[in-house]
Amino acid sequence: MLKVVKVRLYPNTEQQQLLEQSFGNVRWLWNYCLNLMNQTYLDTGKGLSGYEVKKLIPGLKKEYEWLSLTYSQCLQQTCLNLGVAFNNFFERRARYPKFKSKHGKQCIQYPQNVKLTNQCLNLPKIGEVKAVIHRPIEGKIKTVTVSKNSCNQYFASVLFDDGQEKPDSNIEGKAVGIDVGLTHFAITSDGSKFDNPRFLTKHEKNLKRKQQQLSRKQEGSNNRNISRKKVARVHRKTTNCRQDFLHKLSRRIVDENQVIVTENLNVKGMMKNHCLAKAIAQVGWGMFMTMLKYKAENEGKIYQEVDRFFPSSKTCHFCLNQVGSLPLDIRHWTCENCQTKHDRDVNAAINLRDEGLRILTCGTRDKAYRQTVSRSNRGRKKSTTALVSG
Repeated sequence: MLKVVKVRLYPNTEQQQLLEQSFGNVRWLWNYCLNLMNQTYLDTGKGLSGYEVKKLIPGLKKEYEWLSLTYSQCLQQTCLNLGVAFNNFFERRARYPKFKSKHGKQCIQYPQNVKLTNQCLNLPKIGEVKAVIHRPIEGKIKTVTVSKNSCNQYFASVLFDDGQEKPDSNIEGKAVGIDVGLTHFAITSDGSKFDNPRFLTKHEKNLKRKQQQLSRKQEGSNNRNISRKKVARVHRKTTNCRQDFLHKLSRRIVDENQVIVTENLNVKGMMKNHCLAKAIAQVGWGMFMTMLKYKAENEGKIYQEVDRFFPSSKTCHFCLNQVGSLPLDIRHWTCENCQTKHDRDVNAAINLRDEGLRILTCGTRDKAYRQTVSRSNRGRKKSTTALVSG
């Protein structure tokens, strides 16, 4: 089974210079090949693949001798990654590839010949770089991606195969439905509510001050670069706090449950609401769902998503009666059919759990909940008890 461990690197001054040279060479090659692909398509109407532009590397090394300072397989991998980027674009998985800038995050990928020795990573043409390896890396190393963020911190993402088979998944165990929100970050079907930490709001005043200082600096000056790094450190602090919260919460949910059901949210579409865009951007719903998915799969558990148009909030989980309208400002409501009082978020989480279990057992994504379709409470309670144990 493939796993990834991200470790912190501490290169010395000479190694930093070599890495900067490699970052620059890889970035230049990416931009050169991307421009060549674009121009070729405009002239001939046909594109170039990653393997075709990779054949140009020997000729480019003769014309630009400084390309030889970078490990050859890193240059080859850059061309292949560009080809993968175009394939992702044509298959509607990503946007059109962009030109890379020397400002911001930099990265380089080593496809092989990277060794792990005594808390160090031995990189070709770089040497042994000191690393803080906080987790065991046991298995064959596949690829290593070295990156540098805007705060001049170096990291290495090590992809390795531990030689173990992926565990089989089953639905025997406790199931939980999760409804996400802004007031509370997550609400589970068992009634637990996790507050939204709002990390960006906590650091917003400090960020505003640093950005004002940056705007007063002259472009291209050394003082502007210093202020830019101060702004980057505030963003890094916010990102680290958010990731720490999401990792801990997702790990807790995965450890306590066997089946995890969430809603397939259209976060990109929700961001078009200018009144809520900032609040939605800082919670990290997409990252949270991704963490739940891969952690559940690694543990042999099930992660299931329910269609975003499923009326989880407007449906009574007791009698399945659906109300016509339920504005966002109404957080509690009473079912007109069975007079059951509902907490809007908890009710939605319960409905998501039940719908996810129905999809897993019936093997279809067709909606079972309709305004005119209902089941007896006795039969429904029995079916839920049979599916959910523990």
